Formats: sequence, structure tokens, C-alpha cells
Amino acid sequence: MRLSDIAIRIEDSVALATAPERLGGLGGGVAAILTEVAAALEGLAANGETALIDLRSLPMSPADREELLAVLGQGEVTATLDAQGVSTLRETAVAGLWWTLHRDQTGNVTAELLEVAWVPQILAAHPQDVALAAAELRRRIGARDPAAQAVAGST
Repeated sequence: MRLSDIAIRIEDSVALATAPERLGGLGGGVAAILTEVAAALEGLAANGETALIDLRSLPMSPADREELLAVLGQGEVTATLDAQGVSTLRETAVAGLWWTLHRDQTGNVTAELLEVAWVPQILAAHPQDVALAAAELRRRIGARDPAAQAVAGST
């Protein structure tokens, strides 16, 4: 094969700018994501089943991301979690759908998720942590009130 045998196609930069799906990304895949979210919301409503969609695993273009953001809208709740990096959990305008962005300690995005749940799982207290907290609170109560220490010691 010679260089002259290679087909060359010249793209119009104006056409590319007006057709962002030609730059890669999901094309019509945003509708597929929304369909998957709708099915997951039905599962949450019917039986409490949660779901996650890993947006970083999808070939989303900036135009896809903007379209998805526009369709889902902004909800009323935003939570920030600071644990080995900052995570932002943002409720969308679609009840039960959360857009979560996790960053590492240097600020790099490590995960971007759509979570279908009543509340994002990462915000829920773990049962063992709650049991330890109850024991610690009992200890604190006893440490500040001698009468409570006597009652606690008799149980």
C-alpha cells in the first residue's frame, strides 16, 4: 500500500460544530440512559430496589453530559462528603435520582454516578457504626452524671 492509496476525507468544521454526535459520545444514547433510569425508578418505587449507572464507563461527549444534565435538572438537595477526597451528591429534579461526583484528595474525578435511591447509600449510617455510637453515647452519659453511672452499672 502506498500513501496515495489511503482515502482522505475533509470534514467541514462548521458541520462538526453543529453535529456534536459526530465527535464521538453516545449519539442517541442519552435516551437509552434515560430509559434505564426510568426503569430503575420504577423498581425503586415498586420494591425499594436501588441502582447505579457509572457515567465514566460510558463514551459520553461533553454534549451528551450537558444534554443529560439539562433533562434531569437540579433538585433541592446537595450534600458534600469529605472522606479521602470530596464527594458531591446532588439530587436531580427527578425524585429518587442522584448525580454523584467523587474526587480524590488531589481533586481528580474518580467516579461519576447516577444513583437511583431514596437517599444515596454513602450517606446512610452503617449498623455497626450506630451500635458503637450508642455504646459511646452511654459512656459519655455515665462520665458526666454520677447518678447515671450507678443506674448503668446496675443493668
